[in-house]
Amino acid sequence: MNVNRGMLLAVLAVAACQQPSPTLSAEEAARVTDSVRQTLNRYYADIRTQGLNAEFQYLDSSTDFFWVPPGYTGPISYDSVATVLRRTAPRYTLIDNVWDTLSIRPMTEELASYTGRLTSTMTDTAGSTSQFKLVETGMVIKRTAGWKLLGGQTSIVH
Repeated sequence: MNVNRGMLLAVLAVAACQQPSPTLSAEEAARVTDSVRQTLNRYYADIRTQGLNAEFQYLDSSTDFFWVPPGYTGPISYDSVATVLRRTAPRYTLIDNVWDTLSIRPMTEELASYTGRLTSTMTDTAGSTSQFKLVETGMVIKRTAGWKLLGGQTSIVH
């Protein structure tokens, strides 16, 4: 793990335990929360209609990006996530992710954490359908092009 990723993990751990930044007014926090919620809902709607390749428009491609996918024991980089997405995308005709619960904590106007439970239904090219209960925790950062997933983890819940 490089220093940037290690520092980011430490910041994420501390930030996830804190309430919204006292520098944000209730109105600002509500605006950030609503904007992030809309982005996360659009993210899953785009995956549903366009497939896994739709994820690229929502991922922060900076060197600070990391993700821990289900089944992985440690974080992987943007490039590794991109490779997995490109390899996996053709295998599925439908991926339908629906938030069962979603909690968003704005820290600044440009940074927020979220945690949610979701149901993921995946249909492969042979027509077989699998359903999973997942827990996802992540950080989003506001870039010029909008909110981007900066880092996080997705786990299968049994």
